[in-house]
Amino acid sequence: MSRIAPLTFEDLDAELQPLMSAGNEMMGFMPNDGLIMARKPAVLRAMQGLLQSIYMPGSVPNELKKLVGLMTSSASGCQYCQAHTEFGAFRAGIDKEKISAIWEYESHSLFSDAERAALDLARYAAMTPNGVTDEQFKNLRGYFDDEQIVELVSVIALFGFLNRWNSTFDTAIEPATKTEQSS
Repeated sequence: MSRIAPLTFEDLDAELQPLMSAGNEMMGFMPNDGLIMARKPAVLRAMQGLLQSIYMPGSVPNELKKLVGLMTSSASGCQYCQAHTEFGAFRAGIDKEKISAIWEYESHSLFSDAERAALDLARYAAMTPNGVTDEQFKNLRGYFDDEQIVELVSVIALFGFLNRWNSTFDTAIEPATKTEQSS
């Protein structure tokens, strides 16, 4: 049970219903964190804009962004975001074995060297205090240019906010996040 109850769709301001409907369409369920954010409409609208800008097509493949989000949420310990990012990775077509092996990225054959560098960044950036080193950045630059690194850090920073938000509210995980993966 969330520490603050999510609003129901019917309780949303009329202007927020299309936002949450779009989230429902994209994710396959109505996300509880958005329904909590709807209690402060400006936060929900800002989050939608941030999500769209980060996940718009860019020079970093969406699949890698999904893995970076999963690592960030896993390393921070946010169970809600971990369930969402795992579900999102699965829906994006990432192999279940690769998703399950996220913590073995350093040595597992399913991960490329570029993915390893990005996941290293996500893992250590999710730590408190931040554990990213100059050496990790040097390694990252072997695979990504500055624009791509900004894209990757944008995903990490987004989940830094969402991890704190959902861990603090103890947001209830929607049952739908597990249904598709188990099939």
